Amino acid sequence: MGINFACIAPHGSEAIPELGGDMLHAFSETRRGMEELARLLREKDPATVVVATPHGLRLEATIGVVTSENTEGTLEENKGKVALRCECDKKLSKEILENAKKLKLPVIGANYGSNEGPASCMPMDWGALIPLWFFVGKNENRPKVLLVTPSREIQLENLVRFGRVIAETAEASGKSVAFVASADQGHAHKADGPYGFNPASAEFDEMVKRAVFENDLTPLFSLSPQFIEDAKPDSLWQLAMLQGILERISMKSRFLSYQKPTYFGLLCAAYLPI
Repeated sequence: MGINFACIAPHGSEAIPELGGDMLHAFSETRRGMEELARLLREKDPATVVVATPHGLRLEATIGVVTSENTEGTLEENKGKVALRCECDKKLSKEILENAKKLKLPVIGANYGSNEGPASCMPMDWGALIPLWFFVGKNENRPKVLLVTPSREIQLENLVRFGRVIAETAEASGKSVAFVASADQGHAHKADGPYGFNPASAEFDEMVKRAVFENDLTPLFSLSPQFIEDAKPDSLWQLAMLQGILERISMKSRFLSYQKPTYFGLLCAAYLPI
């Protein structure tokens, strides 16, 4: 047991049909990629899906591990609305938290609402809700979820180490576990986007595609801070956690899709045990 599936999954809301609006067709390639990821995940029948999301708790210089009993969220876009509520794997989250603390990693547990029971419910951000809508929302045998949040203020190596903790703790738990790096790529592809245009976004996205095709994420972690600032991805930190998992489990990458229908890049890739 342990992690038997991992993936890089985008969180562009228009990939969900109910939220597509006029962009429904424009996001079709990504939608197909997400549906294939969902199919591959269901084949592994995980008991828990761990999601590393960049849009949840933004804790300065600290990795967050959600320890609530539930997580729930709603997303409205283009006159459409979706909602999702999931039970969290509180036991596994506590074990990951304690093991990370033993290594003196900058990590903290976070609950929301009441200490326990139905009102112990962390708000679900779009970085978690969108992939979970595909991966869990339509799953009759619904797995539990576990949300973790990276920090951009700490060294990438600490996020890699935290990924190793996730892998080792999942294996020791005896559960089958899936890991999702919720990640959009460069955000400066279009001049009329909120971050303007910078050619570094296209260059970064090509590097990520190459890293997936070559089954080697490590070149991404030596990029200069200025290049990352210019490219404006929200993926690097979750990919560092994925790298930690790949250092503990032999997995083969499978590229599924890439597109940039708006100002940011969307990439779907699966990692399956060798």
